[in-house]
Amino acid sequence: MIELNIPGRGALRLQHLVTDVNGTLAVDGVLIDGLAKRIAALRDRLTIHLLTADTHGRQSALDQQLNLTATRLTPGGEQAQKRAYVEKLGVDSVVAIGQGANDAAMLKAAALGICVMSAEGAATETLLAADLVVPDILTAFDLLEKPLRILASLPKCPPLTHLPPRHKVRSRARRLRRAPAVAGMAS
Repeated sequence: MIELNIPGRGALRLQHLVTDVNGTLAVDGVLIDGLAKRIAALRDRLTIHLLTADTHGRQSALDQQLNLTATRLTPGGEQAQKRAYVEKLGVDSVVAIGQGANDAAMLKAAALGICVMSAEGAATETLLAADLVVPDILTAFDLLEKPLRILASLPKCPPLTHLPPRHKVRSRARRLRRAPAVAGMAS
């Protein structure tokens, strides 16, 4: 488990990492160098869940490299399937990582959503759904290895449910305009 107390937001108690595969952990069906070691290092703190549509037909080889078995999504409605997977685990215990349009709902549902920039780019919808945006997957794993780094980037505002009712509409409008935090990017 990764525990982190964020001033103004409360405690994060993360037990599960749910991540997209193609575009996030792999490019064109090939695992990004160094990821097998990074994922193995997190297994003592987080249960790792891979979600894939197996676009490139190479997931079995990736599963062997990672010593994991990915959950294959059925064609159509991948975004809803990913969100439902996170909800089944318990949204408060999940950190989700992705970059494609079908990752937006799971990032938004998770206690901590991380959007990674990748060789495939990142969908605008997913950027806006994320709590954090990082330049690459290795930086995302660095944050999970050294979670105190997350404190500097996450917004310090309380969730809307903790605000008095008269402030909800005005505060919600401000939050919707706010861009996600970007960690690991040069200023």
